[in-house]
Amino acid sequence: MNIGRFKTVAIATLSAIALAASIAVAQTVTNTQGDQQGTRAERRGFRGQHKGHGWGGMRDGGFFRQLNLTDDQKAKIKTIRENSAAQNKPLREQLRAKRQELRQASEGGTFNEALATQKLTEMASLEAKLMGERFKVHQEMLSVLTTEQKAQLEQSKAQFKARRGGMRNHDEE
Repeated sequence: MNIGRFKTVAIATLSAIALAASIAVAQTVTNTQGDQQGTRAERRGFRGQHKGHGWGGMRDGGFFRQLNLTDDQKAKIKTIRENSAAQNKPLREQLRAKRQELRQASEGGTFNEALATQKLTEMASLEAKLMGERFKVHQEMLSVLTTEQKAQLEQSKAQFKARRGGMRNHDEE
C-alpha cells in the first residue's frame, strides 16, 4: 500500500471514529431525555412514509433515474445492486451488532472509554470496508452507462451541487 493511499484510509478511519463517537455521545444524551420527547421514530417522522424523498443517491435510482436507461441497462444495474446487497449483508450486520454493543456499553449511566474506543475502532474498520464496496458498486454502475449518459449524470450532479451550495449560502446570509 503506498503512502498516499495509507493516509487516505487513515483519515477515513479517523473520521469514522470521530463521527461514531459524536453519535454515541448524542445517543447517550438523547437516551436520558427520551422519556420526554417520544420515540426516535416519532421525532423523525417515520422515515418509511417518505420513500422516494430525500437524498436518493444510488438508492431507488437516484441520479440514474434521470438518464433514460434502456431495459437492459436497468436490469444490469438492478443485478449489480442486488449482488452488492447480498455480498455486503454480513458487513452491515456486523456493523449493526457493533453499534448495539456500543449502546449497551454506555447504558446504566457508566461510560467505559476504553470499551467505547475499541468498539468505535471496530466500527470504523467495517465502515471503511463498506465505503470501498459502495465505491466499487458505483464504478460498476457507471460502466453500464453510455458516454452521453455519463455526461448527463455529471451535469445533473453539478446542478445538484450548485443548488445545494446556493441553499447553504442563503442560510449563512
